[in-house]
Amino acid sequence: MRIVWLVFLTLVGLLLGRFACARRPEASRTSAPASVAARPTAYVVAQRRPARADSIVAFALRQLGAPYCYAGTSPETGFDCSGFVHYVFGRYRVPVPHATALLISTGQEVERSAARPGDIVVFTGTAATSTTPGHAGIVISWPGQPLRFVHSSSAKRDPGVKISQVEGTDYERRFMSVRRVL
Repeated sequence: MRIVWLVFLTLVGLLLGRFACARRPEASRTSAPASVAARPTAYVVAQRRPARADSIVAFALRQLGAPYCYAGTSPETGFDCSGFVHYVFGRYRVPVPHATALLISTGQEVERSAARPGDIVVFTGTAATSTTPGHAGIVISWPGQPLRFVHSSSAKRDPGVKISQVEGTDYERRFMSVRRVL
């Protein structure tokens, strides 16, 4: 009986530790010294073994249905669009910023017709007059196919991580750039 209680208490302790870790603010978990945080960060393609686009896309698709949360960066609490991109690429140690305004200059720009799975697609905000980056996602289609992407949407109807298409939608008007980071 003593062993059963020890196992039970160990499991409870592990769960409480996980819960406490998940509740800490993101900044306190990844805080850097002020001298490092003050310097601008360059986001470049990693020179080591590159992450595989098919793995990144598969991992991104496993997040389908995760809720939307402004500034969110986890499937448990939800994602915003750049938090989703940051989370997925971070899983494969590909550094991308958690800011759509910075995603527009990440990696190399490629033609929309050449977009392939694993590329990042960037759009303006939803306002009709918007000209600055306001939304991003991860391309899941191949060149020659309609441009489809997985993203975390804040739409009032059907928010959260989902798949959308550019052609024939408002995303076509808002399209800005396709960025290749792999």
